[in-house]
Amino acid sequence: MAQPNGPDLTPGGHVVQLRITAADDVIIVSARGAARELARELGFGVVDQTRIATAVSEIVRNIVQYAGAGTVTIEVRDEPGRKGLVVVAEDEGPGIADVERALAGGYTTGQGFGRGIAGARALMDEFELWSEVGRGTRVRMCKWLT
Repeated sequence: MAQPNGPDLTPGGHVVQLRITAADDVIIVSARGAARELARELGFGVVDQTRIATAVSEIVRNIVQYAGAGTVTIEVRDEPGRKGLVVVAEDEGPGIADVERALAGGYTTGQGFGRGIAGARALMDEFELWSEVGRGTRVRMCKWLT
């Protein structure tokens, strides 16, 4: 379902890709819902579904607020002995000047509390963040089904 200046959700089996094309809060809700639905389908309990959905919405909110455009890919990962949900969010926004501070929490260049990235990190089992000022940010996070 594509909307002008809104989310483009492209389902592909157990992969959902969202293209963020405008600073629109609707995409945050769409990303949150897509993450929750894939988590539910994979067998995550309600608490972990909420953790995943919250982490995704925090990262997407940062893209909307700071970059205005980007992509989020949510996919089921099926490896020998375990299954999980992997989320990769990328933008070509301003980047994060102090990644370590952002990961620690309490650091913001906007109007928020600076807990979005640190909060998302705390909710997921794996969390990696790459950022370069003037070039953008990439977040990869994963929650494994126990």
